[in-house]
Amino acid sequence: MSEQTRKTDIELLDEIKGGNADAYEELILRYKDSVEATAMKYINSPLEKDDLIQEGMIGLLAAIRSYKNNKGAAFATYASRCINNSIKNAIRKVSRIKDIPPSSLVGLDEIALDAQHALSAEDEYLAKESVTSLTDILYEGLSRFENEVLRLHIIGCSYSEIAEKLGKNPKAIDNAIQRIRKKLSISF
Repeated sequence: MSEQTRKTDIELLDEIKGGNADAYEELILRYKDSVEATAMKYINSPLEKDDLIQEGMIGLLAAIRSYKNNKGAAFATYASRCINNSIKNAIRKVSRIKDIPPSSLVGLDEIALDAQHALSAEDEYLAKESVTSLTDILYEGLSRFENEVLRLHIIGCSYSEIAEKLGKNPKAIDNAIQRIRKKLSISF
């Protein structure tokens, strides 16, 4: 296809809404290099290159599904933001899992012993909903710094250890924990 007959992103998005699989593939191919370039910015993260690219592609697919032309942003801008956010979220998830102290991990033999106390399907669903609600409250209600302080506090770090890891003084950590307590008491 020559440059003169190349379809715009908006034309391709309209065709995708109409069910055109070729338009979908063309738009993905058009932004593949952008996904890879964005992924390379995070190459020193805990995720491997292929995982970063996959998360970026998930962000691109989300952008294609959710883009609204009447909101004022160009598709390229919107897609770039979705790609970047998808990769950052994946890195955050992996980083949270990596920081769990080994002493808090439960072995399979312990799980087998606790099977007799297993939750019903309804209780398990409600527990997952509660965790999801709490996670939303934490990430929407707390600043990035407060979330990091809370995460380190939960895994057992002292105020001075948190201060050292975050390059702050212990008083700043104490102030952050007081703000967190106040915000969380209002949320519940």
